[in-house]
Amino acid sequence: MLNFNNITFGYTKGRYVLENFSLELSEGGVYGLLGKNGTGKSTLLYLAMGLLRAETGSITYNGIETSLRKPEVLENMFIVPEEYNLPSIKLKDYINTIKRFYPRFDNELLNNYLDIFEMSNDINLGRLSMGQKKKVYMCIALAARTSILLMDEPTNGLDIPSKNQFRQIINQHKDPNQIIVISTHQVRDVEMLLDNVIMIEKNKVLLNSRMSDIYKNSDDIINLEELFTDLLAKNKGGISDEELQ
Repeated sequence: MLNFNNITFGYTKGRYVLENFSLELSEGGVYGLLGKNGTGKSTLLYLAMGLLRAETGSITYNGIETSLRKPEVLENMFIVPEEYNLPSIKLKDYINTIKRFYPRFDNELLNNYLDIFEMSNDINLGRLSMGQKKKVYMCIALAARTSILLMDEPTNGLDIPSKNQFRQIINQHKDPNQIIVISTHQVRDVEMLLDNVIMIEKNKVLLNSRMSDIYKNSDDIINLEELFTDLLAKNKGGISDEELQ
């Protein structure tokens, strides 16, 4: 469904974040995207949305290049960046503006998720803290009911109760026909939500597997941080604890 085909991209000419990188996301469910700082996790999400353009290679959604930003692609994709601003208007007015771009937008779902986060649909977006804005934007993203939802560090800035609410919402929302990609360093925040895990390191996909297969092939309790450390050690020679935080 979403294919990265031999992508090469760099923010500075000749210095590539990703080089000849390929990845295929063909099954629904929640994907965890794990990697060290600077590996290109956030870059992959922006490339997928067509907000960045690869120097070579292509990213396609159902066979259509996402860099073309065609309406039939954009209405099926939504991204929640790590940081963003929202306009100083009422949430309901903001919803009335953006839901025209998402044919399957569900107001009932939105209100349900806002209730879980203990927020009102009558709030003024300009008066919210960064953590509150993040919660509202995640509710909007999920209510849009796009085929692909990309989330960059969604639990950063959330307090412990809000992280629990986030997990509740994702569990409630799970749809086998939707791909949700969560790029994160906060592995423990999302580990129990994941159906699939992708671990990347310098143009390599170290692992792209269903969690059920990982559990099936292990006699021990799986810890994704330890698994990532082990894979890096086998491929590169180790990783510091700080890089996983």
